[in-house]
Amino acid sequence: MTSSNNPTPLPKIAVIGAGYWGKNLVRNFANLGALAMVCDPNPIACANANQVSSGIRTCTDSTEVLSNPQIEAVAIASPAVFHYAMAKEALLAGKDVYVEKPLALEVAQGQELVNLSAQSGRILMVGHILQYHPAIQKLKELIDAGELGKIQYVYSNRLNIGKVRSEENILWSFAPHDISVILLLLNEMPIEISSHGGNYLQSQIADVTLTSLSFASGVRGHIFVSWLHPFKEQKLVVVGDKKMAVFDDVSKDRKLVLYPHRIDWIERLPVAQKADGEAVPLDFGEPLRNECAHFLECIRSRQRPRTDGAEGLRVLQVLEACQRSLDQQGTPIKLGHLAVPITKPPFFIHETAIIDQPCEIGQGSKIWHFSHILKNCQIGDNCNIGQNVVIGPEVTIGRGCKIQNNVSVYKGVTLEDDVFCGPSMVFTNVFNPRANIRRMDEVRPTLVKTGATIGANATIVCGTTIGRYAFVGAGAVVTRDVPDYALVVGNPAKQIGWMCTCGTKLNDRLECQVCKQTFTQCDDGIMLKGDKRRDLGYGLAL
Repeated sequence: MTSSNNPTPLPKIAVIGAGYWGKNLVRNFANLGALAMVCDPNPIACANANQVSSGIRTCTDSTEVLSNPQIEAVAIASPAVFHYAMAKEALLAGKDVYVEKPLALEVAQGQELVNLSAQSGRILMVGHILQYHPAIQKLKELIDAGELGKIQYVYSNRLNIGKVRSEENILWSFAPHDISVILLLLNEMPIEISSHGGNYLQSQIADVTLTSLSFASGVRGHIFVSWLHPFKEQKLVVVGDKKMAVFDDVSKDRKLVLYPHRIDWIERLPVAQKADGEAVPLDFGEPLRNECAHFLECIRSRQRPRTDGAEGLRVLQVLEACQRSLDQQGTPIKLGHLAVPITKPPFFIHETAIIDQPCEIGQGSKIWHFSHILKNCQIGDNCNIGQNVVIGPEVTIGRGCKIQNNVSVYKGVTLEDDVFCGPSMVFTNVFNPRANIRRMDEVRPTLVKTGATIGANATIVCGTTIGRYAFVGAGAVVTRDVPDYALVVGNPAKQIGWMCTCGTKLNDRLECQVCKQTFTQCDDGIMLKGDKRRDLGYGLAL
């Protein structure tokens, strides 16, 4: 995580929920040097955390964590019923979020978290620990390389005696791990699901479930989970037409074994030809430590987590279908018939961009690498925000705007629809700035009207208005208002002609030789013949 030549500070992590499983997160983040705070409503859990990491700050109220500007990210290990609400609060507070499985208890809630993560530019990672297990990673490599041949059948057993829960059934407690791995290995979603179960200890909570999965590729799968089993068993079996693989997480030294069994057809009858199992060499490491380290690396590099919100949402969709089938005594559920489909966010935000909350981003807009949108900004539909752009706070940008790389749109600047800002052009917002004198209450507003173009490296001095479809040449320095359709260049900028709405310079007769539009003189410049919308300010609608 750090280099002696170029050390990078580790993110400061707070763990929310330090009980049954959360204490393991506390231990790992502490060992990785990133733990800054622990929150649990139980003072005993806080005291235990102090024993793991002496002197660590603890609290019993999560608002103390979320309001702390030094905490960059939170790891949530509270009961599943609180995952959605706590993850939402953390994302709205501007924190990167790791949340233990399941992501939420409803697909609609999970979709909301995924959208909020994209809108805010925050990391959202789900604790599907087996994807960070060296044996599962190796099994994925073998399957992708064709070592097992065509996959025919997958089944998993996750069995134990206790810990029995009252807030969730065995399906939601145990099965997310196996669902996550099966989706990873097969790289496809099931098309039909059915689940059967039994409630033995508590009338409304299933203690044992058996789930069947059907995939479009022809693969079938089964998941058997129980907390009423005489011994611990955690096995995943993958059957291919070349080899079979067994992942046994309980085994100490044979976590992943390949069996080169084959089936020969003798006298038109299948005959099994058995072979000894071959243990696959692995680079062992604690999966949870690998998972925690991956989260820290995602925070540092802004890369998308292996088990991101979208992956958690796919698992959640399968879980919800399982529960529906369970509630209907095993009735098969077509996955495509779920009430809430998984949808992509209505805009694109690159994983390295940062979006402070609250902000409004229109449909179809794209925000690219290392850009930062500050609080209370409004960005219209179908805008394209380039790399290393800063917008805000409290900036309004209309529809269809293009802001190229290395541009800062400061407070006080307003862009109407279809404005083009060239690379590295500059807006100012204070006329006479001093480093040692605060003058933000002296901001002079700048308005760029619909369709205007500002060329690369141009400077717009604050307090000016750039008219509709005006064209500011590259490198120009604008110190006063620019009329509609005017072409200005130089330092200070001076008008040298008129521009058409299509971006072509007009001839002396105010005609465009490209699109054939014609213009006419008016009191303060020119206007398109028949244009009755001039100076109505219609372009600000978002």
